Formats: sequence, structure tokens, C-alpha cells
Amino acid sequence: RLVAQKTVENLMKRHFDAYYAETKEDALKKAVELIDKEKTVSWGGSVSVADIGLIEYLKENNYLLLNRDAAKTSDEKMQISKQALTCGTYLMGTNAMSEDGELVNVDCIGNRVSALMFGPDNVVVVVGVNKIMPDLDEAISRARNYAAPVNMQKIASKSERQTPCVKTGKCFNCLSKDSICSNVVITRLCYPEGRIKLILCNEEMGF
Repeated sequence: RLVAQKTVENLMKRHFDAYYAETKEDALKKAVELIDKEKTVSWGGSVSVADIGLIEYLKENNYLLLNRDAAKTSDEKMQISKQALTCGTYLMGTNAMSEDGELVNVDCIGNRVSALMFGPDNVVVVVGVNKIMPDLDEAISRARNYAAPVNMQKIASKSERQTPCVKTGKCFNCLSKDSICSNVVITRLCYPEGRIKLILCNEEMGF
């Protein structure tokens, strides 16, 4: 709790709007407060956003959704992902973050990191305390050596995509055409100030 609260303070120094939530229920309540129901909402792949029940809440309460998960074809999914870059609110997690308040994300096609950096008026990032690392180097290591291999294993279980980390659980810094590590992005400041809202929950979420 103390580390999380200190990290929230450091995020605010970096011009994020940052909030501490004790439970997933608290995180859901805060997230809803940060979303304008009159504007479109979209998201990238995020276990953390789903873990707090936010996706189901939005569906049940008739928000204006750009839901790429509902796409019937890969082309339709790509078009929705592109439309999401101009949505009102974009939802995501982060692969790792430092106690000092820097975010680290590994992305394949770049839809998540693109939205994080530019496009949507409002970005809401939901993060569990398990994503906090002591410093930036360890945050990068977590994203590359833990989050990416686990995510790749999840993808491989539903497709024919294969990389060395699927079999070993370790990053080999591979150049495979199936790699999801095309983009590694460090977000050290929020610009414009307050555009990115981060909810840090004192529970473990995502991977």
C-alpha cells in the first residue's frame, strides 16, 4: 500500500492524473467516474481492465462502444482498432511501471501504445500493484521477460503463431515474424497534462 501510494505521488509529478484504489471494486467506481458516457469508448487487450469488471459494466449500461472483440473478421477488427484512435476514452493496462512513475509497454501492431501516446482525448490505465517494479530497468525487464512471454503463450494457445518464448517462457530477443514485441514504449511524462488517468489498485491484476 505504501509503495502504491508513493507511486501515485510520483505519477502526479509526471503530470498524470493518478488515483489509488484499495480494491477492484474501488477501481471500477473510479474508472466509471473518469469516462464520459456521451462519447465513444474503446480498449486494447487488457486483462486488468476486464479484472475490475469494467468491460461488462460498459456493455450492461449501454455506453457507445468501439469493441474490436465483437468483430467478425480480421479486417473488421483492424478497422475498429483504427477508429479507436479517435475515441473519447481509451482503456488499457500497462505491462509494467517503475515506482518513479514511468510506464513500460510491449505491443505488436501498436494499437495500444499508439492510443496511449496520441489520439483519444482521454486515456484510462488500470494497473495492479503486481506491475510496480523498483526502477525503470526492472520494469523493462518485467515487460520483456514476463508479460510478453505469458501473452505470447496465450496467443499461441489459440493460433498457430510460435516464438521461442512459447516453449521456454523466456525472452530470446527473437526476430520471429510471429513476435508480439514490435514496439517497446516508455512513457515518462503525460502530455498534455492530465490526459492519461491511471488507477493503481492494491490488488494483483493481469500479467
